[in-house]
Amino acid sequence: MQNSEKLVVITGGTKGIGKALVLTFVSEGFSVATCARNEDNLIELKNRIKESYDIPFHTYPADLSQKAKVAGFIEFIRQIKKPVEVLINNTGVFIPGEVLREEEGALETMISTNLYSAYHLSRGVVPEMVRSKGGHIFNICSVASLKAYPNGGSYSISKFAMYGFSRALREELKGRGVRVTSVLAGAVLTPSWDGVDLPEERFMKPEDIAKTIFSTFQLSERTVIEEIILRPQLGDI
Repeated sequence: MQNSEKLVVITGGTKGIGKALVLTFVSEGFSVATCARNEDNLIELKNRIKESYDIPFHTYPADLSQKAKVAGFIEFIRQIKKPVEVLINNTGVFIPGEVLREEEGALETMISTNLYSAYHLSRGVVPEMVRSKGGHIFNICSVASLKAYPNGGSYSISKFAMYGFSRALREELKGRGVRVTSVLAGAVLTPSWDGVDLPEERFMKPEDIAKTIFSTFQLSERTVIEEIILRPQLGDI
């Protein structure tokens, strides 16, 4: 089966790590389906890919913090009628603050976006991967999944939960032919850091994260890298 007959599902694919992942897999000949909240960004990305690649690329506007929108994206994926080879749960949001002082609703917003989106999407997509006894899931966690840090607040709570979800999936699926990798990345140069007065070299490149994920995916089905930890060369910010 050629790469274009396999489907790679990437959530939050129009910015940062998600966009780098989309471009990496498309450049390797894979058909990709992605979603994002901003439809204009999806159209812009689709046009860019159409100009450079003759590869099927599927977009769906959705805010995955809403369970109904996740269900819509799952149905959209099913209608493509291609086996899902890779699922990358990348959708996320960061609201800085302290647990005792952050704005009301911050925890609910980040749990819904950073955790529930991956939980519900996986429940809708992964059973078919299990039936075919193949595929690879990448869950985009964070170094905030390992260690709380100042002004991390509920973001760190949500990412600790995402890491726990990812480890639970790994345990459940290891005997069913589906690989699961937790990706724990430090500061990456994405729009989340807009306005921060730090030099560009203090951040990792989104393309480096995407290349690492693609290289991990390329290993034989007999091997899985369970966890990937990446940090800027100069350390955490």
